[in-house]
Amino acid sequence: MEYLQHIANMFVAMAQDPWIIALIFGGSIAGLVVGVIPGLTATMALALLINISYGMSLMHAVAFLLSVYVGATSGGLCSAIMINIPGTPAAAATSLDGFPLAKKGMGGLAIGTGFIASFIGTVFSILIMLTLTPVLYLIAIKFGHWEMFLLALFGIMICGTLSTDKDPIKGWIVGFLGFALSMVGMEEIYAYPRFAFGSLQLKGGIPLIATLIGVFGISEVLSVLQEPVPYKIEGKIGRVIPPFNIFKKLIPSTLRSGIIGVIIGAIPGAGEDVGAWLSYDMGKRRSKDGDKFGTGILEGVICPEVANNAVIGGAMIPLLTLAVPGSPPSAMFLAAMNLHGVRPGPMLNIENPAFLPMVGVALMFASLAMVFWGLLLAKPMVGMLKIKREILLPLVVPLTVIGAYSGGIRIFDVYLMLFAGVIGYVLRQMDYPLAPLVLGLILGPLADVSFRQALMQSRGMLLPLLQRPIGLVLMVAVVWLIWTGIVRARAYYRKMDTLDASG
Repeated sequence: MEYLQHIANMFVAMAQDPWIIALIFGGSIAGLVVGVIPGLTATMALALLINISYGMSLMHAVAFLLSVYVGATSGGLCSAIMINIPGTPAAAATSLDGFPLAKKGMGGLAIGTGFIASFIGTVFSILIMLTLTPVLYLIAIKFGHWEMFLLALFGIMICGTLSTDKDPIKGWIVGFLGFALSMVGMEEIYAYPRFAFGSLQLKGGIPLIATLIGVFGISEVLSVLQEPVPYKIEGKIGRVIPPFNIFKKLIPSTLRSGIIGVIIGAIPGAGEDVGAWLSYDMGKRRSKDGDKFGTGILEGVICPEVANNAVIGGAMIPLLTLAVPGSPPSAMFLAAMNLHGVRPGPMLNIENPAFLPMVGVALMFASLAMVFWGLLLAKPMVGMLKIKREILLPLVVPLTVIGAYSGGIRIFDVYLMLFAGVIGYVLRQMDYPLAPLVLGLILGPLADVSFRQALMQSRGMLLPLLQRPIGLVLMVAVVWLIWTGIVRARAYYRKMDTLDASG
């Protein structure tokens, strides 16, 4: 009862403070702008704005920074849908169905659906965070290095289901190509350079942002340039707010995606992008329209957008209870709280019992501000789609250069972005999916470090690792993915052979 009273008091205090409302709406629009621009992430936005929050009171700082966090996580869907260039890594999965919807003249509906799905995901995670924190804490605390390795391996094996042509082999090839690229640079345990070939720049590794922009952005530009008649986005924007029956029909997908997002957020180090990909994959597997994923259906937008925003609340669980951030943006939030004298961890509820309600209520207001701005600005943003591709894409190229350069402030990242764009273009021409490359690049370091740390703990022996219950469940899941992928690959090649014989 006392806990509920804290939440009610915090809600009233924030609702009655005009400065907090102004900061929430201002932080949300700032986050949305950052999310729309390719290369600028929620992590970067929070890192830049921490100093601004230093002079604010604790409540004002929490409200402002969490609004930026929510806005930036959601804003990436706009550019993913409009120009097939995800504004943030968390929105990469959204582009798989969002951009085909835009090409069908449903860009406004796709963006409106995406923002409402983001709102649902955030609210769902807030409720879980406020009510089931102890349960999720007990689950997350059991994940050791071995379980983190298997989780990363499971994510890479998902690449087989991201192949739109039903051939999982292509997805695995590209996924492990991304995994191999993630091995370049200084390894994280002994800081030994690998595959750098004496290059000082390569010792820093392959940057995710530059690669993401190149693979999705530059390859898109090159693909359009070779088309004799570039495709056009339908000029009709159509409705923005989706009818209620769309979400009514997809309640199981929405709930499943919310649960996946919260669980992934509660696992330290996973992050919004992993939650989005896992949710997209699970939606594709469980949906009765799974074969239409990747062709432009709203369920393919809802699944990743619910999940990547549900990660926000989930990531707060290990942060508040263990002082371990569940995602990179939440790490920035942790740093900001340290500046304000708040020490997240086991003693937080004793030292500052009102802090968890403060975070929950601030996230609730932030999600309301985010969906308000998103629906209000959806039509102007979709209006960009009316610009001819021959004009729009040359304007996008300078933005991609700025986005790649701003990630590490070095010209090498721009060259790497262009190289990744050529790789992405070649993969497109060979009908290989692009998404697994990014997923492998994200999960590679987690798998590498976790596996070696697990072996160090077991003194090089695998047997003790095979006796961990959660690890066994994850191993069964990985074997199941491999088996079903092989079955699908055989069916695919038999079908191709039959078509060749009849053709």
